[in-house]
Amino acid sequence: MTTRLDPAADPLAAGHRRRAADLTPQHFGWRVTDRVGVITLNRPERKNPLTFDSYAELRDLFRLLAYADDVKAIVVQGEGGNFCSGGDVHEIIGPLTRMAMPELLAFTRMTGDLVKAMRACPQPVFSAIDGVCAGAGAIVAMASDLRLGTARSKVAFLFSRVGLAGCDMGACAMLPRLIGQGRASELLYTGRALPGEEALAWGFYNRLVAPEELLGAATAWAAELVAGPTFAHGMTKRMLHQEWAMGVDEAIEAEAQAQAICMMTQDFHRAYEAFAAKSKPVFQGD
Repeated sequence: MTTRLDPAADPLAAGHRRRAADLTPQHFGWRVTDRVGVITLNRPERKNPLTFDSYAELRDLFRLLAYADDVKAIVVQGEGGNFCSGGDVHEIIGPLTRMAMPELLAFTRMTGDLVKAMRACPQPVFSAIDGVCAGAGAIVAMASDLRLGTARSKVAFLFSRVGLAGCDMGACAMLPRLIGQGRASELLYTGRALPGEEALAWGFYNRLVAPEELLGAATAWAAELVAGPTFAHGMTKRMLHQEWAMGVDEAIEAEAQAQAICMMTQDFHRAYEAFAAKSKPVFQGD
């Protein structure tokens, strides 16, 4: 499952920085415009399923983005009117039925590492969801920071329908925090599809837009955050993730330290100076 973005073979893993626009994934589309990176799952003839290689390459890309200076927000979308149909039945599910336990565990840990990488990268991750968003596709959406959907979209955590548990890639930890324990239990036990309007009402989606406006709305929202204090946004993301496992007192102390660090940034000083001058601050992320 080695890819061209393997961190073990990339100078970014040693702490060097590089333009993310220069990365060349082989198993999905990738472009950077005005500091917004757009990932496009691009196997539309099969509703954009994931393969062993695309799982690993997505994981590697999100890991490397922690070292990229030219990307401050990320949008994930699917090509051809669907987001992602999950793991490819022929290229993943079939081979899994012939694997021994060590190979199976290596695979499930690798897929979980994709979610870890998405949560660990400092950039806010947006998912722009249309059509089918199932299985691992639903997990990628869940692991994103913000989600935009369409009324015709259908989100389904399908694992029970293929004889597996709903506890896949962190779903039992993360989904209840997004939509509540009872609603998450319903989706993970039944594998039923969650239509767009219901996904919005349940809090899985942040916004619902027309299909033809989906990518534009997602990139515009990403651009809004890119124009803000991006170092502070990265701190917000880290605290939102880390404080799941903290008590209130511990969280308050962690936030005191995080906020003190942000008070050392130039963006904090720019904001004060702009306020004093009755002008709008121009943040630069430092």
